[in-house]
Amino acid sequence: MPPRFPRFAALLAILLVGTLPCAHAVEYTQVNTTASKISFTYNQFGSRAYGTFGKFDATLDFDTQNPEAAHAKLTIDLASIDAGASDANSELQKPAWFNTADYPVATFESTGVEALGDHRYLITGNLTLRGMTRELQVKVLLKPEKAIGIFDGDIVVKRRDFNIGEGEWADKVVSNDISIRFRIVAPEQ
Repeated sequence: MPPRFPRFAALLAILLVGTLPCAHAVEYTQVNTTASKISFTYNQFGSRAYGTFGKFDATLDFDTQNPEAAHAKLTIDLASIDAGASDANSELQKPAWFNTADYPVATFESTGVEALGDHRYLITGNLTLRGMTRELQVKVLLKPEKAIGIFDGDIVVKRRDFNIGEGEWADKVVSNDISIRFRIVAPEQ
């Protein structure tokens, strides 16, 4: 008859290994907008330009054990744009650009999440800007740190898809490709 201790050790190992995935499950349901950031880059007259959006709200429901059920929504106050100069910020509020009088916010709302492995996800969602909605896919990297998760991602948005920069700006003065980068910080729940 084999000794009892190896059976006990094997049973204990199975129980411990069986509980490990639950020990690593993390939920993120709040966003720290103060620590988060949304920035963009584009080309104007052949030079690279950089800007940020200072005000935005975000909701998040993300469980690392069930990422396919995740949901996120981001609402950006377009008047909070900082394109590096006050005259540029004023120009971007006008009807040829964001038309913030009629469309004060841009929203992105997820419709699906696919886990790609190694803390990488593909988020599909709808971007609504200037009253137009387009489906986009965004690759996101989750960087778990001490009691927080940092969701880093970037996407290229075609400004002409949303009629941004109409009239005299419709030519190649400003690039059609606008690279948007975000860093969303969320505490573990």
